[in-house]
Amino acid sequence: MTSEPRWLSPAELEGWMSLTYLMSMLPTVLTDQLQRESDLSFTEYYVLAGLSDAPERTMRMSRLALFANAELSRLSHMVKRLENRGLVRREPDPTDGRYTNAILTDDGFAHLQKAAPAHVARVRELVFDALSPEEVSSLHAIAEKINRRINPEDCAAQ
Repeated sequence: MTSEPRWLSPAELEGWMSLTYLMSMLPTVLTDQLQRESDLSFTEYYVLAGLSDAPERTMRMSRLALFANAELSRLSHMVKRLENRGLVRREPDPTDGRYTNAILTDDGFAHLQKAAPAHVARVRELVFDALSPEEVSSLHAIAEKINRRINPEDCAAQ
């Protein structure tokens, strides 16, 4: 016996359509700004920012792939491009040679520092300037609830 699907209500459908448009368009608009001003994609910026926050600006490639929500092979190609530009380097993990670490170079850190002000200004313009402080708080709470549904293990680790 199959149960009838729980179709979205008209209000839920409107919310879903707005959310899917946001999820589709925001990375595109942010990539446009980053590409134009810093020669980085949104994902490349996100990877550099993640490395900058990691201890010793170093992260295992497998962990970085999870962080960036990218397949390891796709991430490896991206890191290779960043490596060719001198922004990242790869080395075997000294604690376990089976793994490879991605390391943000000093040039990569400087590039990220140069890119960050314009990127943050664009994020503020598109997202936070449109919201009241209460809405920012609600946005955070809503995103956390959904994140816990998507990946409870990741949220528990934060």
